[in-house]
Amino acid sequence: MLANGSKREEPFSPRESEGIPVSSGFQVEQETWVNGVGGGSEGTNVQELANGPEQEPEFEVLELPEGGRKAWLVVFGSFMGLFPVFGLMNSLGAVESYISRNQLIHESSSVVSWIFSIYLSTTFLSCIFTGSYFDRNGGRGPLCLGTALFVSAILITANCTAVWQFVLAFSLLGGIASGILTTPLVSCIATWFIKKRAIASSLATIGGSVGGVVLPLMLRSLYSTVGFQWALRILALVCLCCLACSIYFAIESEKPTVEPFRSNTEAFRWYWGSVLSWRYFLEWKFLFAALGMSLAENSLTASSTYLASYALAQGNTEKFSYSLIATTNAIGVLGRYVPAYLADKYSGRFNTVIVTTSMAAVFNLVLWLPFGSSTRVLWAYSILYGFSTGSVQSLIPVCLGQISKTSDFGKRYASAYLLVAIMTIPVIPIGGAIIGEGTIQNYDYFIVYSSMMMLAGSVCFAISRNLCVGLKMSIF
Repeated sequence: MLANGSKREEPFSPRESEGIPVSSGFQVEQETWVNGVGGGSEGTNVQELANGPEQEPEFEVLELPEGGRKAWLVVFGSFMGLFPVFGLMNSLGAVESYISRNQLIHESSSVVSWIFSIYLSTTFLSCIFTGSYFDRNGGRGPLCLGTALFVSAILITANCTAVWQFVLAFSLLGGIASGILTTPLVSCIATWFIKKRAIASSLATIGGSVGGVVLPLMLRSLYSTVGFQWALRILALVCLCCLACSIYFAIESEKPTVEPFRSNTEAFRWYWGSVLSWRYFLEWKFLFAALGMSLAENSLTASSTYLASYALAQGNTEKFSYSLIATTNAIGVLGRYVPAYLADKYSGRFNTVIVTTSMAAVFNLVLWLPFGSSTRVLWAYSILYGFSTGSVQSLIPVCLGQISKTSDFGKRYASAYLLVAIMTIPVIPIGGAIIGEGTIQNYDYFIVYSSMMMLAGSVCFAISRNLCVGLKMSIF
């Protein structure tokens, strides 16, 4: 009997003796740990969890559906939920460029940037509160709560006119809602797939790319026809419909089998201990993977937030600027699926992420930085950058899953987002301070700043890979 009330027939892993908390555990898979190669029977999937190049590998033996109507409906449900959640994160430029020229026209770019920095950091920080709950109870409860808060946040934001109002409604309430929704929407895929996990996850996260295409264009059209307030009210209705669909379809493969807590004190102690899983960061391969995730995601969100403003600063029309955001997210559909397919079939998840994040940094430095004044180059850049960064949101969770037990994935994914949240707090305000008055030279400094973060993220993933399998050429 575990402290959280879940049952397991035998000790789960050598890691339990290392002090890393065990998950409350789904009973969706029959899990055992074996040393060496092999394990598993017919219909059983074996996931290798690399300990390091000099150590004996561990294998997680899972019996997961790997397909079927229910499994793919879960992917559809996750897609529909990530459409508004990731879609709004990918459309921050459409909000920033409008309010900075209307409601907050007298505020500096660094002040306005705090709205989006707090929103992102709150989103990532809130992920940690649903990771352990998902592992123990499933995802429907957080999805219902997150939906109510998410829609409410958008409706309240529609009436905001001052910075503090945007911070309370959009940044804090909206960020908390997004974080509550993100973990169950992403984690439910891991309970249905292992061999096809990268492809399934990429198909689900394509919802964020589609949302990143639809929402900026929809908002641009609505701003000019019905105004800001009704534009956000219509957005709230669209989000409610999508999230209602995810509540119905995005479920774990089986409900966890756990005993109820004996008291509220016991429940509080377990959830508090599970939420703050600091010991995961003592595992070097996880720490560097989480650092890579933090740097890559922050670089991506910083660039996406200011791309539209940069295009406007170059003298382009508002229509052109919003179309750049839509194009980047549209190409991101291919950027999510194609690398995921190659990762599952040929190259490996870590290898693919290292290549794509490096490409994104290169495109920033060789296209956006020297030739950003050319509209043709900006179109080319948005296409190439959108493709190369598509894997940031689709493959990075799979990379974390590759070095984690499936039943522990929710907590480890949420713990990684704790690091993302801490790093997000200063990233966008620093970017806003670098941009300052919005001169092209200042934007150039910002591009270098964002590119270095993406490149550092690629290096961190390479270090994590090296800790797992060494420098040898292998599919990992």
